[in-house]
Parts: sequence; C-alpha cells; structure tokens
Amino acid sequence: MSNKVNKSMINDLTEGNVTKQLFVFAAPLFLSNALQAVYNIVDMVIVGQVMGAKGMSAVAVGGNVLMLMNFIAMGFSGAGQIIIAQNVGAKNMKAVKRTIGTLMSLLLGAAVIMSILCFLFREQLLNLINAPAESFDFTMDYTLICASGLVFIYGYNVVSAIMRGMGDSKRPFMFVAIASVINIILDVLFVVVMGIGVRGAALATVLGQAISFGWAIVYLYRRKESFAFDFKLSSFRIDGKSAKAIVKLGIPMSIQSAAITISMTVVAAWVNSFGVVASAIAGMISKLNMMAGILSASISTAGGSMIGQNLGARKFDRVPQILKNAFFISLAVSAVIAAIIYLFPDQIFAMFTHDEIVLASAAIIIGPVMLNCLGAATRSFGFAMINGSGNSRLNLLIAILDGIIGRISFAYILGFMFAMGPQGFWYGDALAGFIPMLIGGVYFLSGKWRKDGEMVESKN
Repeated sequence: MSNKVNKSMINDLTEGNVTKQLFVFAAPLFLSNALQAVYNIVDMVIVGQVMGAKGMSAVAVGGNVLMLMNFIAMGFSGAGQIIIAQNVGAKNMKAVKRTIGTLMSLLLGAAVIMSILCFLFREQLLNLINAPAESFDFTMDYTLICASGLVFIYGYNVVSAIMRGMGDSKRPFMFVAIASVINIILDVLFVVVMGIGVRGAALATVLGQAISFGWAIVYLYRRKESFAFDFKLSSFRIDGKSAKAIVKLGIPMSIQSAAITISMTVVAAWVNSFGVVASAIAGMISKLNMMAGILSASISTAGGSMIGQNLGARKFDRVPQILKNAFFISLAVSAVIAAIIYLFPDQIFAMFTHDEIVLASAAIIIGPVMLNCLGAATRSFGFAMINGSGNSRLNLLIAILDGIIGRISFAYILGFMFAMGPQGFWYGDALAGFIPMLIGGVYFLSGKWRKDGEMVESKN
C-alpha cells in the first residue's frame, strides 16, 4: 500500500490556524459525548420518573459496573488513536493499516472475554460495590443486559479511535447520534409504553449501540479505499510491531481508566452503604459530573490527536498553542455549566425524579458538582499533553495518583474522618480531578515531550 495520504477521510492537523482547528475538531466530539451523556441520563430520567428511587439506584449502580467493564476499551482505543495520529503526521500509512487491524482484533476479543467474566461473577460484582438490597434485582437485570452488548460498545470505541486518530471527528458524531436517537425512542417504548422497567432501559442502550456500530462498519467498508484499510481477513491479523506499540501505551492507559473507575466504584460503594436515597442521589451527581466530563474529554481528545500528529510531523511550535487553547476553551464552557447548576438546581434535580425524599436531600451535591466543573477544565490540558505525546509512564503515574491514591484518600478523609458522609466522598472525588493538570503541567515545562515520538514506526 502506498504511503501517500488520501485526503478524503484524513484531516491534516499539522497546518493551519490552531484555534480554528481545535474548535472544528472538538465540536463534533463534544456533541458526540453530549449525546452519549444524554442517552445515559435519559435512562435514569425515564426510569426515575416511572420507578422512583429503586429504579434510579439500579441504573446508577449498573452504570458503574458497565464503566468498570469498559476500562480496556477506553485505554486501548485511546492508545490506538494516538498511534494512528502520530503515524498520520509522519505520513506512514502502512503503519496505520497495521495498527487498525491489530486494534480491532485485540479489542473485539477483549469484549467477549469481559462479557463472559461479568456473567460468571455477576453477584460478586454487585456485592463488592454494595448494591442496595432494595434495588439489587433491578441492578442485576440492568448489568447483565448491558454486559451482553459489550462487544458493540467496544466496537464503537475502536471505530471512533480510528477516525479521530485520522483527524475526523464528524463521522463518530454521526454514529453516536444514531445510537442516541434509537436509545431515546426505545427507552420511551420499553419503559413507559410497555412497562418493562429497568430491563427495558438496558435493552434500549444495547440495541442503540448495536445498530450504531453496525452502521459504522458498513460505512467504513464502503469507503475502505480512502482510509488505508481494505477489510480483508488477513488485514485483521495481529501484527507484532503494532501490538507491541498498542500494548505499551494501552496498558498504562487502561490501568489509568481502570484505576479511576475502580476508585469511583469504591466511592460509590461507600455512598451505597448510606442507603437507596444516597445511591439515587449518587446517580444524579454522576450524570451532572458527566456533563463537565464530556467537555474535558472532548477537548483533551481533540488536543491529543492534534498534538500526536504535530509530534509525528516534528512541528513542536504548535504544541503550546494547542494546549493554551484547550485550557481556555474548557474553562469558559465549564464556568457556564457550573453557573447553570448553581442558578437552577431545583429545576435540574426535578428532571430526574419526583421522589420528594430524594429531592429534599439533593442540594448537597451542588458544591461538589461546581468544583468538578473547574477540575474538568484543567484535566483537558493535562490529558491532551500526556496522551498526545504517548508517554506511557505518565499515564501510569496518573493512574496511581489520580485513580487510586488521590481519589480514594481524599474521599475517605472528607467522608469518614471529617464525618461529611456522602457529600465528603463527592468533594474528595472532585479534588482528585486536578491531579492530571499538575502532572501534565510539570511534563510540559520539562520539555521532554519533544523527544517522545517512540510510537511512530519506521516506514520500511
């Protein structure tokens, strides 16, 4: 295959105005993540309105289990995106093809294994995170149905990673839009009209992801000539060199994702021990924090791809510009989100449920949510710098400090030692979100990122 870059599906992020490119690339990412957040929130809103606190708790706890099962998809797809971006920047399309085939085979195989493990250890998982007894059966239903569709969730992550590494964020938005619309329609049909309850919400999520992933694969296959992958069976062979690069970066990124998810699960287990009302409120704060998180994830993903391509092309002078824009864009939008939550809390909480006991206690999450918004703005800078450079050691450091030591320690100190209870857990969780900025900032000032081009393969 020629190393000539076909422009029809590959966007060169090494030339042009940095601010404009970041906006144009990040906007579809933000919309994609926002839509994903919307259909996650829709599950809870519809179930909460129909079933009350028990239903909300089931979706919240089941969602935590699903996040725990996704850590491999998040880490390895993120690694694949950076490797593809760096090789696109270096104009090495042979390496891009090998990376795509290897990434697809590795992750789809991992999805099957994770689904089997979830079915085998389902009761242990729910007991581990203190799923409230009142909602235990509902939580089990939600978890098992979502686990059955894990291959579609992993598959969507692979497709998105491939396209974003090539500088294309518009098509992943199109695919997630399909999933979101289908999920919302089926939520109303299954939960409200047919009365299936929590199982209906989980089934709507799985079917939405399945149809979206199938559509994405068909779309890519019909345009296979334009993005360096021919979809021949031999092209899905796991290439040793590509696998080594993916594993080298993917394991630390997976550990980072798993560590953060595990720590959040530990915090959730502590919250769940306070009963079903606290568990339901935890679901609310999780969804509200998600709105700030999608901004951070969008900007850091866009910035990471831009930095990856520019490091591959050895255009170091553009990196500081990318980081500056990433930080200030995130800060501005996060401030707006925080202001809306502060000014209209009652209206926002009422969207989730009419349960008076839950609503009477929900105000305790306003402060933690606003602090999390500020932390989300700083995370975009740190993760864009670290992930874009492909520095696996720093990803592992963040996993340890942010995911384990910081999040769990802060939550424990405030929640138990200062006797703040669930509110202390949530404040501790928010404080840990500033750690990636500190690590990424020191790394940037050190200048070592200029030498981190080890993910780019040679062209021979």
